[in-house]
This record gives sequence, structure tokens and C-alpha cells, in this order.
Amino acid sequence: MSDAGTLTPQQIADHVGRGMLADDAASLGLGMTIEAMGPGTSRMSMRVRPEMLNGFKICHGGYITTLADSAFAFACNSYNELTVAAGITVDFLAPARLDDVLVAEAKEISRAGRTGLYDVQVRNQEGVLVAVLRGRSYRLKDRQTVPL
Repeated sequence: MSDAGTLTPQQIADHVGRGMLADDAASLGLGMTIEAMGPGTSRMSMRVRPEMLNGFKICHGGYITTLADSAFAFACNSYNELTVAAGITVDFLAPARLDDVLVAEAKEISRAGRTGLYDVQVRNQEGVLVAVLRGRSYRLKDRQTVPL
């Protein structure tokens, strides 16, 4: 990768997305893919598989939360400043079913000092809102997410 000073914010976000996903066993293991990355944003998708279903034959909320949390993590790390979750809240609005393709779209609401606030919407392939997550982030001092 070239000198960080010559990279655009979009190039940095793209690089971070590739680097983070390569080492993210949880997201990869669940079949997540990055649909888009940008400064303060990310969009990730995941297909609901049989092992993700609960006793009611709908997607377990933990898997939906994991997808939303991954999108949150990618969005808040998109500036290549190592950032971790400080807290999340999740609301489930509709069930996800076998073979649904869930898309989590994370957007930065605020980024000041070392803290950030992000909203994530999870929708199915029909555009139905399945869940929303609000995440609070904390940026560590002087640490990159991935080497440039």
C-alpha cells in the first residue's frame, strides 16, 4: 500500500475493510461479505443458514446481532484508527427466515474525541427492516486498525 498521506479516505476505508475481514474468523465463518465500505459507513450481508435457526425456525437473534455488530465494527474502524465497541443496544422488529439474505448498513451519527455513535439497520432481501442496532465506540490512542 502506498504512503498513507497520498490515500483518499475512501481508499483507506477499502484497505481497512479488506484487512479486517481477512482476519475476522467470526464474520467469515458466518459467511459475511462486505458489500460496501466508506468513511464512517459499511454495508455487510449474510445468508441465513439452517444452523442459524432457533427452535421457532427463525434466525436466532444472536446471529442478527453479530451481523449488525460486524457492520458497526467495520464502519467505526474505517478511518484506520483502532476502535472498539463500548456498548450496543439491539431491537428486533421482524423475523428472519432460512435463506433470507440479511444486509446490515452502518452509518456514523457522531464522532468526537475518542468516542463515536453509529446506527445499523438490518434488512432482508425484500427490504423489510429486521433489526436496528445503536453502537457506541471508543477509539484507542495512536493505533492503526491495519498496517498501511
